[in-house]
Amino acid sequence: MNAIKRFGSAMIVPVLLFAFFGIVVGLATLFKNPAIMGDIAAEGTMWYKVWSLIESGGWTIFNHMELAFVIGLPISLAKKAQARATLAALMVYLVFNNFINAILTLWPSTFGVDLSQGVENITGVKEIAGIPTLDTNIIGAIVISAIVIWIHNRFYDQMLPEMLGIFQGLVFVVIIGFFVMIPFAFLVAFVWPYVQQGIGSLQGFISQAGYVGVWLFHFLERVLIPTGLHHFIYTPFEFGPAAVNEGLKPYWIANLNDFATSTSALKDLYPYGFLLHGNIKMFGCLGIALAMYYSTPKENRKKVLALVLPATLTAIFAGITEPLEFTFLFIAPYLFVIHALLGATMVTLMNMFGVVGMMGGGLIEIAALNWIPLASNHGSIYIVQAMIGLIFAALYFVLFRWMIVKFDIPLPGRKKEEEARLYTKQDYQKAKKGSNHKKEAAAAYESEYEEKAVYYLEGLGGKENIKDVTNCATRLRVTVIDPSLVKDSDYFTNNKMAHGLAKSGQSIQIIVGLSVPQVRDSFETKL
Repeated sequence: MNAIKRFGSAMIVPVLLFAFFGIVVGLATLFKNPAIMGDIAAEGTMWYKVWSLIESGGWTIFNHMELAFVIGLPISLAKKAQARATLAALMVYLVFNNFINAILTLWPSTFGVDLSQGVENITGVKEIAGIPTLDTNIIGAIVISAIVIWIHNRFYDQMLPEMLGIFQGLVFVVIIGFFVMIPFAFLVAFVWPYVQQGIGSLQGFISQAGYVGVWLFHFLERVLIPTGLHHFIYTPFEFGPAAVNEGLKPYWIANLNDFATSTSALKDLYPYGFLLHGNIKMFGCLGIALAMYYSTPKENRKKVLALVLPATLTAIFAGITEPLEFTFLFIAPYLFVIHALLGATMVTLMNMFGVVGMMGGGLIEIAALNWIPLASNHGSIYIVQAMIGLIFAALYFVLFRWMIVKFDIPLPGRKKEEEARLYTKQDYQKAKKGSNHKKEAAAAYESEYEEKAVYYLEGLGGKENIKDVTNCATRLRVTVIDPSLVKDSDYFTNNKMAHGLAKSGQSIQIIVGLSVPQVRDSFETKL
């Protein structure tokens, strides 16, 4: 389970790139649409050419998704020399595709694929890095990258006889991967066509599941966040073949201009109700934040506002919900289950009223990929979306506030405060001395990231207690040797050093926030 969690967190490395590139393509599609921009966007104008240029850059990640995942996974999963592991993964993946190309070229009748017909004329094949090969999508990329990472972790430090020393390290990893890929390529060439048939059957099953499938998808996506396994719910739909072979996000973006110019019902054009969980982030988190604020005693609301406001804005605009959700998750986990139930119900109801699209991120991404380019012909759908969302935000507010007050849930600001009193000159001098000491301590570090890294390392029992470390979008994920040496949550949340702590045996998650990649770099340097 710990390995699965680490793998899920590694998936976020390439996934984080998709939001920016998706927004670029969405804006380019908007500004190239004559129905919205008028004659200035007519084909052949300078305006059209400029945005066509920008759009071509935006397609980079979607046209090379496999390479992004092959390169991205070793950054998190290689236990040493991550840069060399990345190069090894890329080389072995290209070797694999060259082997597939040779197999299908030499034995076309045996494997039922004749590449001489041209990639564009054959279903189930594509060109990767200029190599005509089977379209194994990100599944093939992830599997091969995982194989290379295992080889790297196992054999990178292997000592060879001195006369063969030139083949140690990176080269030795690639050599092993080269020969492993020969039987693996034959296996894939034989098995993958059947997998593609299964993918087609899965697509039919999901379509038949209807609103039950939509509800279950969004419930699991939200409720699994504490485990870090939610990536395995949405990634096969968003970037993989669970619904359509190329992934729903590339499919949506590729057809966005056609959707924008069509007057047909959007749900008829795009009959998939998945990847709408951004609505939970926008409307659900808004209701939760208001409930947390108004259930706090008035004298403490300013303090709570300083905590809740930035976390809520991060959830709504950027789609990163952990800072807000983890504020109440470990204090009252049943609230999180209610959150998942309400959110899945809200999204399913939206889908019943015709809301579809690419809405997995925050407001910025949702606006760029949905509202702005499609508003002219499909604006009524988004009015319905907003109405349902605001109704559920109110429902969230009422239910969460009632439960927080009814069960006296000790959220930040609700704990009994010290008695108010006037401060003396001695109090002022003591506080000033403490402040100066804190500044001197901070000056000993090159950055805030380094300070946090050292603080976390001490709280985790020192470097001798660290087995491995990785991260996802907001969490530093560490496997420790002895969990009893890890300090409690209060240690990590003191002085706002972290948003919280999650412990599951040897698996430790420190809720850092959006600066977690920089903190991880400093953490590994200290190790």
